Amino acid sequence: MAIQLKKGQKIDLTKGNPGLKHIRLGLGWDTNMFDGGDDFDLDVSLFMVGKSGKVEQDEDFIFYNNLKHPSEAVEHLGDNRTGDGDGDDEEILVDFSKMPDRIEKIAVTVTIYEAKERRQNFGQVNNSYVRLVNSDNEEELLRYDLGEEFSIETAIVVCEIYRHNGEWKFSAVGSGFEGGLEALCRSYGLNV
Repeated sequence: MAIQLKKGQKIDLTKGNPGLKHIRLGLGWDTNMFDGGDDFDLDVSLFMVGKSGKVEQDEDFIFYNNLKHPSEAVEHLGDNRTGDGDGDDEEILVDFSKMPDRIEKIAVTVTIYEAKERRQNFGQVNNSYVRLVNSDNEEELLRYDLGEEFSIETAIVVCEIYRHNGEWKFSAVGSGFEGGLEALCRSYGLNV
């Protein structure tokens, strides 16, 4: 049975699961009904961060226009532009065995495409979650439900997967930002 995490909790991934090499992150959400008329297009992006705490090379930013890292350590399986249906809306594959040594952390984020123009924010999104699955045996190892604490935010750092003493860990972050993807990019050292 998967471990249910709360905001701020951290858990060992590889230490508690020896041999864990391939994981799949499934992220999902629903949107509240409202009178705006525009569909919600939520986008998952990953910032692969080095020792500096910043993205050190442009290819270390994985998003809908750069789906696969050159090392093949991280692959985004594609943009779901509506979030319709049950289950995971977007998925990310991670191969720890191919992760470049210079990568210390992967920040997993979700932003709302054209949020300002469409007057949308995460106060209009509910049932959002991330779950982590061992891709080799399809066992769900953990799940983090983000809750309904967001209002005006247009970007969220959902979680971080990071190295600590040679092992990979998971941190349930759940921090909201205003300013969408552009604000996140600046925060992680990318020029926009």
